[in-house]
Amino acid sequence: MKNNDIFEKFEKLSERYRGVADLGTQPFGMAFDEILSPTRARVGSREVILAGTNNYLGLTFSDACTTAAKAAIDHHGTATTGSRLANGTFREHIELETALKDYFDAASAIVFTTGYQANLAAISALVGRGDHLLIDADSHACIYDGCRLSDAETIRFRHNSPEDLAKRLSRLPDEGARLVVVEGLYSMLGDVAPLAEFVDVVSEHGAYLYVDEAHSVGCYGERGRGVAQAQGVLDRIDFLSGTFSKSFASIGGFCVSRHESFEYTRLVSRPYLFTASGSPANIAAARAALTVIAGSADLGKRLWDRANQLHSGLRAAGFEPASAPGPIIALPRADEVTAVREWNALLEAGIYVNLAVPPATPQARSLLRLSVSAAHSEGEINQIIAAFKTLSALISQA
Repeated sequence: MKNNDIFEKFEKLSERYRGVADLGTQPFGMAFDEILSPTRARVGSREVILAGTNNYLGLTFSDACTTAAKAAIDHHGTATTGSRLANGTFREHIELETALKDYFDAASAIVFTTGYQANLAAISALVGRGDHLLIDADSHACIYDGCRLSDAETIRFRHNSPEDLAKRLSRLPDEGARLVVVEGLYSMLGDVAPLAEFVDVVSEHGAYLYVDEAHSVGCYGERGRGVAQAQGVLDRIDFLSGTFSKSFASIGGFCVSRHESFEYTRLVSRPYLFTASGSPANIAAARAALTVIAGSADLGKRLWDRANQLHSGLRAAGFEPASAPGPIIALPRADEVTAVREWNALLEAGIYVNLAVPPATPQARSLLRLSVSAAHSEGEINQIIAAFKTLSALISQA
């Protein structure tokens, strides 16, 4: 009789999952018992320094964001209970979209319920059957899923290679729209895209450029407007997406465009049409964070001071980060078992970092991934470095 067990496909995955747990604390979905501050948490009876939260500007406990979120709940309740085109558009959604247009000097802005949904919704609505999607090989999962939902022909080009993109664009037929999708800052290795070069290639071949700046808005460029602004090409980007769950201390996502016609995607984008809109508290917190980010150069300076401190300290401890200093610092490890053991050793030392392993990583690498926050103190960064120095000593003795 044929085996119809729906869970059979997960057997190898479950063995791997149990194997990771056998090496110590289960790193995937580890529960924090209490978040004490943007940089500290309690796990059981132990206090740990958070070095893997993507809370780049440390605004999750800021007076501006918490006050706005509480007031929104008092005024509107806890949820919208509907999609944007039904009953889920509140005045605050529109005000946030207007503020995003002003911030990015854009013609259109649409707010989504999550950052993942922003890419899923926008990409799948912009292109369809007969069109061509060209995406960086290291693109985030939500970009790949947006491609699948779009029905457009999807072509991968080599990571951060304008030359390979140009070659692939030149081979396309004349028919169909061409949308190129890249990221400003890649979330696994922390490397930055050469957006200025991509803009030139896209312009030469009559394509559109879509940039996911989820991890870079708030961290790069004047007033935190991202890598595109830092490289002087913000006004030449066709579509720019981002999330509220990193620098904006909330949950949600957005896509802005220099094309007014982007507004029409609201009428055809299934992830937008059939998802309840962002909660009043989330929208209010994101709006408050945007005001803080746009008006405070000091936050960015503190972030980069701590990023440079951590990057140089890790190098001095014998580790080689995968990219230049930035809000994301990734350390490639020899293999998955080594990475898991080191992750556990760091947690024992009171330091929480991200463990990233295949298939979620580029080139099937196993990584210890750290994210820096403007809220980290110089002393906390020194504690993180000290824990890695101890880890380095243990590695050399092994």
